[in-house]
Amino acid sequence: MKNAILLMATIIVATVMSFPASAQDAAKKDAAVKPAASPSQAVLDAWNDVARKLIAMAEDFPEDKYDFKPTPAQRSFAEQLLHAAGANYYFTNLAMGQKPPAEEDAKRDQYKTKADVVAFVKKSMADGAAAIKAKGDKGMSELLVDPFSHQQVRVSELAYGFIEHNGEHYGQLAVYYRIAGLVPPESRPKK
Repeated sequence: MKNAILLMATIIVATVMSFPASAQDAAKKDAAVKPAASPSQAVLDAWNDVARKLIAMAEDFPEDKYDFKPTPAQRSFAEQLLHAAGANYYFTNLAMGQKPPAEEDAKRDQYKTKADVVAFVKKSMADGAAAIKAKGDKGMSELLVDPFSHQQVRVSELAYGFIEHNGEHYGQLAVYYRIAGLVPPESRPKK
């Protein structure tokens, strides 16, 4: 009886021990580890991700609500987009060896329609992506002077700062959606 129990226990242990190894082998075959993105590709991926979200909002939000403000002291929906897109040129211009813009915000009276705002947001994000591509991996380590802190920073650091800035405005715009009784594109069920 002891031998039968010992034999049964050995069979169970051997079966259990062999399962994880074969499951791990199958997982390795199905999900090979991809190499890390290059420095410039990592920055570009983050830039393009927030660009996609802001452009989706710019295209989706109803034009008759583009001048909506949660409170009178805040920027309108359109002004938020114009601010975020205009500020990108503090990165893009510097990365491309040009002077930063004279003003931080693009003015609403220059971009009167939803189509105007959408086009500016798309252009701003495309110009930033083009600057990142032009700098490449080597250029991500070049030093620039941050126009706000007056401190030397790497191109990649300045880019990530503006990626974060755009992300902060994305979050604010998501609140505008909710206050207006709408659901932001990223929060909708995926089809």
